[in-house]
Amino acid sequence: MADQAEEIVRYAVTDRVARIALVRPPVNALSLPMIRGVVAAFRRAARDEAARVVILESALAKRFSAGLDLDLLVGKDGPSIRSFVHELYVELFEAQYQLGKPSIAVVGGAARGGGMTMAVSCDVILAAENASFGYPEIDVGVLPAIHFAHLPRLIGRHRAFELLFSGRSFAAREAADIGIVSRVVPDAELADAANELAATFAAKSATVMRLGRAAFMRQIDLDYRRSIANAVEDFCAVAVTDDAQEGLRAFTEKRKPHWH
Repeated sequence: MADQAEEIVRYAVTDRVARIALVRPPVNALSLPMIRGVVAAFRRAARDEAARVVILESALAKRFSAGLDLDLLVGKDGPSIRSFVHELYVELFEAQYQLGKPSIAVVGGAARGGGMTMAVSCDVILAAENASFGYPEIDVGVLPAIHFAHLPRLIGRHRAFELLFSGRSFAAREAADIGIVSRVVPDAELADAANELAATFAAKSATVMRLGRAAFMRQIDLDYRRSIANAVEDFCAVAVTDDAQEGLRAFTEKRKPHWH
């Protein structure tokens, strides 16, 4: 399948709900066209008068997103890496900030790395019981830098450090218990739960929702945008090191890395 944004990111509106679906088999690895496609879809939803709520979901069974396509990193120079990191960190969160409508991430499977970034950019995360989460970047020699900006505030410094620097995966129930996920529902009920929540949001005054969400975003923003800018610098600084490139190549070659 050609890696074009219009093919790997679907956009449709039904019952006042804009649905943005990730469609890049086998694991929804985030390519630059896919990242740009998601950002464009959020901006389209912001302008779409037919949409009152936005859902971000995967069209693949048991997969939300495995994270970044490593082709974006292996052998790339600083400017190339900075280009896509800016899209994933700055442009994605700015599109969400300006959305003006509630956004719901519906996670029915594995979310890792950049997939976590996509999910946590939304206002609400609904997860299936069999969904799982994780920040595996450390295992390939890079940093989940964007999550340094928000995760310690969300779950506390010590829990955040353990998850970010161990690289371990964790189940949806644990994610909900520590506050990363809004709600966990049985797998078979995930779609209905998402539709019900979306309908609840859509039934509110669009004007009050837009103004209220803007007020909410301003209150929680504080220095968050500056933190995102720092995260871009942190990610790029590490990604070009010898150890990062060795870790990435080792992952693609299915071997253990030989750290310098």
